[in-house]
Amino acid sequence: MDCPCGNSKSYETCCEPFIKGDAYPETAEQLMRSRYSAYVKGNVQYIHDSLAPESRHDFDMASTKKWAQQSKWLGLKIHSASGGPNDKKGKVEFTATYNDKKENLEHHEVSEFRKDENGHWLFVGGDAHTHKEGEGHDHHQHVKPETVVRQEPKIGRNDPCTCGSGKKYKKCCGVAA
Repeated sequence: MDCPCGNSKSYETCCEPFIKGDAYPETAEQLMRSRYSAYVKGNVQYIHDSLAPESRHDFDMASTKKWAQQSKWLGLKIHSASGGPNDKKGKVEFTATYNDKKENLEHHEVSEFRKDENGHWLFVGGDAHTHKEGEGHDHHQHVKPETVVRQEPKIGRNDPCTCGSGKKYKKCCGVAA
């Protein structure tokens, strides 16, 4: 049987060694996939243990376990991933689909990962939203806006107009049309 994370490998050769502690993920994506599989399998201890220490302060083991067990996990789709074996940080954008007994939902997230002092990947945090299945196709809302850098100096309202009229910019070319 295929692994819950969506790989064609079996669970026993894909995510289970990570969840059992027999091996460590070599990439941020492997950690993210194994965390998804841990939700599917109800192994909340692995979810906790793979959190960065600074991200554990508000983790509620009991409610996470209840939610994971009550949800029916329907699939995982990776949109993009960075953070390979030689990297110290990584990001994974994914959508996890599940049913909460009422409706199918999609959890879309851009997750951040980092390596600890032993070189093991940890989940730091993420920017996420959940919506009904099929209603959240605009995944660009996670993209951070690019800072605009002016090539020329900004012209103030009270500066001389750039056209050379001698008038203030606000009384000449800066007049709103």
